[in-house]
Amino acid sequence: MSTLVAFHAHPDDESLAMGGTLARASKEGHRVVVVVATNGDHGETPANLAPGETTAQFRKKEMEASCNVLGVHRLVWLGYDDSGMTGWEQNKAPNAFINADTEVAAQQLANILKEEQADVFTTYDWHGNYGHPDHIKVHHVGHRAAQIANIKNVFEMTMNRDHWKRLMQFAPEDEKFNPDDPADDGNPMGEPEANISHQVDVTEFCELKRQAIKCHGSQVTDTSFLGNLTAEMFELSFGQEWFIKVGESGPPRNAWLFD
Repeated sequence: MSTLVAFHAHPDDESLAMGGTLARASKEGHRVVVVVATNGDHGETPANLAPGETTAQFRKKEMEASCNVLGVHRLVWLGYDDSGMTGWEQNKAPNAFINADTEVAAQQLANILKEEQADVFTTYDWHGNYGHPDHIKVHHVGHRAAQIANIKNVFEMTMNRDHWKRLMQFAPEDEKFNPDDPADDGNPMGEPEANISHQVDVTEFCELKRQAIKCHGSQVTDTSFLGNLTAEMFELSFGQEWFIKVGESGPPRNAWLFD
C-alpha cells in the first residue's frame, strides 16, 4: 500500500480539515503520518488543566487521542510555537512558526517525507484556508519540502467556498455567516469551486471524524458548533473534503488522493 503524509499547523486541524480523509486512508490499509508544525499553545486555555500542566501539554494529549481515533500510524511534532492570529503579540516570539526560516523548516519536513517514502503529501492552499499566519506558513514550508523531497503527488487541502454558501440556506439565523467575508488575512475562506480539483467522499467516515473533533474538546470555539450538529447535517456539511492537486484545476471531480 501507499503512504500519506499530512502537514498541519495546529493540533485539531487534522480532524477539522481532513479527518475523514485520514480515517479513510488508514481503513484502506495505507500508512498515515501526520506532521504538526506548532504546539497550539495559543489556543483556548483548557478549563481542566492539571496543576503545572500547560495548554500545549494538554493539547498534545488531545492530539494523540484524535490520531488514535483516525488510525494515524505516526504523529510528528516539528516543535515550533503557535504564532497566534494576525497582529497578536505572539507573532514576534522567536520560536513562533511564522518566524522560522522556511528553508530550515522545509528541510525538517523533507527529511520526514524521505524517511516515510511518501506517495501522497498534503499541505494547505495559498492563504491557509482562512489566513491564519501559521496556516500560510504551512503552505510555503510544505511546498518547499515537497520540492526538496521530490514528491510528485502534492495536494493542497482547502475549503469549498461555494459549498459553504449553499449550506447557509440550512443554517439557523444566529449561525449564518457569509463565506465571502474577509477572513484573518482579508481574503474570503477557502477557494471557489472552480479552483478545486478533488472532491473526496468521506461520508462513511463522518462518525470517526466527529469523534476525532471531540477529542479536542478544550477548543470550545472550534468544536462546540460541530458537536451540536445532527448526524445528517454533519454529513451534509463535512461528508466531502476538498483538495487542489498541484498541476490540476477545477471544477472538482469525485476522486481519491491515491487514484
